[in-house]
Amino acid sequence: MTTANDGLRSSYDLVIVGGGSAGALLAARLSEEPGRHVLLIEAGGEATDPDIWNPAAWPMLQGRDYDWDYRTEPQAGTAGRVHRWARGRLIGGSSCLHAMGYMRGHPSDYEAWADAAGDRRWSWEGLLPAFRAIEDHPLGGDGIQGKGGPLPVYLPAEEVSPVARAFIEAGASLGLPRLQGHNSGEMIGVTPNSLNIRAGRRVTVADAWLTPVVRGRANLTIVTGSRVRRLTLEGNQVRGLEIVGRQGPAEACADQVILCAGALESPALLMRSGIGPRDVLNAAGVDCLLDIAGVGRNLQDHLLGAGNLYAARKPVPPSRLQHSESMAYMRAGDFAAGGQPEIVVGCGIAPIVSERFQAPAAGTAYTLLFGITHPTSRGSVRISGPEFGDRLIIDPAYLQTGRDRELFRQALEAARAIGHRDELASWRERELLPSALNSAAEMDDFIAQSVITHHHPCGTCRMGKDADAVVDADLRLKALDNLFVVDASIMPNLTAGPIHAAVLAIAETFARRYRDPDNVGPRG
Repeated sequence: MTTANDGLRSSYDLVIVGGGSAGALLAARLSEEPGRHVLLIEAGGEATDPDIWNPAAWPMLQGRDYDWDYRTEPQAGTAGRVHRWARGRLIGGSSCLHAMGYMRGHPSDYEAWADAAGDRRWSWEGLLPAFRAIEDHPLGGDGIQGKGGPLPVYLPAEEVSPVARAFIEAGASLGLPRLQGHNSGEMIGVTPNSLNIRAGRRVTVADAWLTPVVRGRANLTIVTGSRVRRLTLEGNQVRGLEIVGRQGPAEACADQVILCAGALESPALLMRSGIGPRDVLNAAGVDCLLDIAGVGRNLQDHLLGAGNLYAARKPVPPSRLQHSESMAYMRAGDFAAGGQPEIVVGCGIAPIVSERFQAPAAGTAYTLLFGITHPTSRGSVRISGPEFGDRLIIDPAYLQTGRDRELFRQALEAARAIGHRDELASWRERELLPSALNSAAEMDDFIAQSVITHHHPCGTCRMGKDADAVVDADLRLKALDNLFVVDASIMPNLTAGPIHAAVLAIAETFARRYRDPDNVGPRG
């Protein structure tokens, strides 16, 4: 294994750009063939901060030197606010930063993917083998959950906060089913969150897949502290990569290239390379080599209202997990209805609020977070110039549709309905936020002030069979024979919950297809 670009070969069978969740998994899986020389390029370094593995420390990781710490454009739908987007800049990517929640999503989420791609491989049933291969689940072996996979899926029990227990009882009293985790295909209900934790420690994707044995493979080169400035094209193929790292500029040739840089940096690299919407590239001073209008479009993200805040009647013990201990998914306006969820209410064992509000002291309050599962607002990311230093213009277009605003009102109402139940009476002294709301306009204003990102950007290199889609069902960029995109950017639409499990399933599904020689190579 090489960890600096002074050890680069001149050419590789396969180059993976981005060492986050998808890239780390693919580096491990696709280097299993000893004769395949694989290069993994990561902008950040190795994970060394001990706080990364402390589940309770995760909110404090944001803004450190291994966080890209992006900024959005001011958002009209959120009272003109600029939102900070934490994304991992290190081996393991955002699996080193996120809240460790592991939720596959609902089968209907993937039915939409299969329809968009025209390929049942992307349905719930088609993805089940990948999910099972990923997971080490305590209920594994039931034909749905995985057993013995690299990534632990932990179902908390005795560690669950008494506030979260009361929250679950309150939800059940309103008709929400009790679940054993969120991953069986039934998602509507109440349960402690399933977490990627083992023996009280976070397990990152790098921990799970890039083991010492994998890192010791002679055919795997891992280069850190390096970025790909642009891809060089020849005909309908990528012929090389311009790399900038600690040792200066370098070049590498590749038979095949996989972009795993995420929903922001994958489209940005394409655009810096002259691949994307002609008008965007012209405005950024980049020659347009391939006019692909969908690159950077279709940006989606989950928001959470932070929040429905309650002063506690007695001291709230600190979370023994990771603060956000239970997410209750449901249909809007009907706690007893089943099917695909529309809204979510989460229990925060801490006073979690947006920057527009003053948080009470820890231990004196708790928060019910609220949001919608499938926003219809669509934004974009685009480059402002040809170089790394030219900022990304990130516009998620939050809360731009009437449907999103209406569902958010119903999510807030659901949070307050749960928050005022008798099951929480022994913890609830009084509601601190919001104050009295007497109209839809007042509700919308509070929501605009309170929402924060749930850290799930996706969709900017959308998979589909239609002409505007960026990649096909094999995740191949449609205009090129040897370039693939394998990360959250290919998702046609959000899953109902956190997207990390889906990103891993995307990567595992791609790895399985790639390893079949009958399904790899230029299209004729």
